[in-house]
Amino acid sequence: MSALAKTAAGAGCTILALPLLVAVIAATLLSGSMAGSGGASASPSKHALADIPPKMLALYQRAAPECPGLSWTVLAAIGKVETDHGRYPTMTSSAGAVGPMQFLPSTFKAYAHPVPPGGKKPPTPWDPVDAVYAAARLLCANGARNGKNLRRAIWHYNHADWYVNKVLKIADEYAAAAGPATGAAGKAVAYARSQLGVPYRWGGNGPSEGGFDCSGLTKAAYAKAGITLPRVAQAQYQATAKVPAGQPLLPGDLVFYGSSGNLHHVGLYIGNNKMINAPNSHSVVRIEDYRWHNYYGATRPAAQKGTR
Repeated sequence: MSALAKTAAGAGCTILALPLLVAVIAATLLSGSMAGSGGASASPSKHALADIPPKMLALYQRAAPECPGLSWTVLAAIGKVETDHGRYPTMTSSAGAVGPMQFLPSTFKAYAHPVPPGGKKPPTPWDPVDAVYAAARLLCANGARNGKNLRRAIWHYNHADWYVNKVLKIADEYAAAAGPATGAAGKAVAYARSQLGVPYRWGGNGPSEGGFDCSGLTKAAYAKAGITLPRVAQAQYQATAKVPAGQPLLPGDLVFYGSSGNLHHVGLYIGNNKMINAPNSHSVVRIEDYRWHNYYGATRPAAQKGTR
């Protein structure tokens, strides 16, 4: 491809210290998965419609089902990073990768069959149809199937953490934003918004205790919606319905940070890549980008009631 702390046992939450950043990124790169990348059937955003040539957009959407659970937005984001959707069709990388999806010929050969409808016979990495289908198969073989480990799959496309993060960021931008939360999720979001500016307090469950920590805020928000959550981040993740990696986040979803068995932080997603969050003892309940370096995954508490 192209060359291009708190443990879950604690009540509170914190951002990992900077000296741990490199280690966390390395660990989550291989074991974590990122959810906010648009679902397999996600509608294109206005940005996607403006940025992706119509034939390529249709091709990404047609090829994605080759890997169950894979979003077309991920294929499109890879196409964007590699050759701007084939706008540089003659580009050959210094490593010898070729074509619109920048395949090494030897790698392409492993994922070229069966020849997709409209592909070349014999298949070639220079052909957009052949290349996009092969990309879907490569991702599927390395963790993208049913969202098992989307980060790992993209890392296998290009072994660089910056590349994974860039692809997922573009994929988020290509998916149309979800509508406003309704039902239980809407009530949880409305409550969390009403707490903006409340101080952070370790172990806090609300203003009467001097403020919230992260899981205290999410627990209180869903209590207003009639859903009882456990007290700490790890337990909340285990108790709620998982959002498969590669599926779009919806307002009201919980977003978790850390590693398997050690989820130390949780926020409440509100749409447009933002969450309401009680981050640390130096801050207050606030709105910020949910894409933190040690993002682990998301759950959907509102699914417990079968309503949004």
